[in-house]
Amino acid sequence: MKIAVLKLAPFAALIALAGCADIKPLQADVDSLKSQVSKLQTDVAAVKSSADSAARAASAAQTSANQATQAASSAQSTANQAVAAARAAQSSIDATNVKINRMFKHKSMPMAHAKHHARHHKKS
Repeated sequence: MKIAVLKLAPFAALIALAGCADIKPLQADVDSLKSQVSKLQTDVAAVKSSADSAARAASAAQTSANQATQAASSAQSTANQAVAAARAAQSSIDATNVKINRMFKHKSMPMAHAKHHARHHKKS
């Protein structure tokens, strides 16, 4: 049996060497794949970082938009109050003008009557 093993030893060594020769290209492929995976991981990390930055910018923009909406709503409310105050003031002015007109009509009626009366007496 030792003789059979000794006869097979060179073949085993040859097969082992042939196997090593086949492994070297595979190892090169594995190393290339490892390098590509490492580059992809770096690229994915960069994309994730960009996405996170974009999300933060979008959130900040949304916050600004919400604040602008609140400011616009407040400005609209203030404008509405100003319009209501202006209408009330105009109504008050109109009422005052009516009172003044009435007052002048009452005062001018006796004067007009007196002028008419004076003209009437001068003619006689």
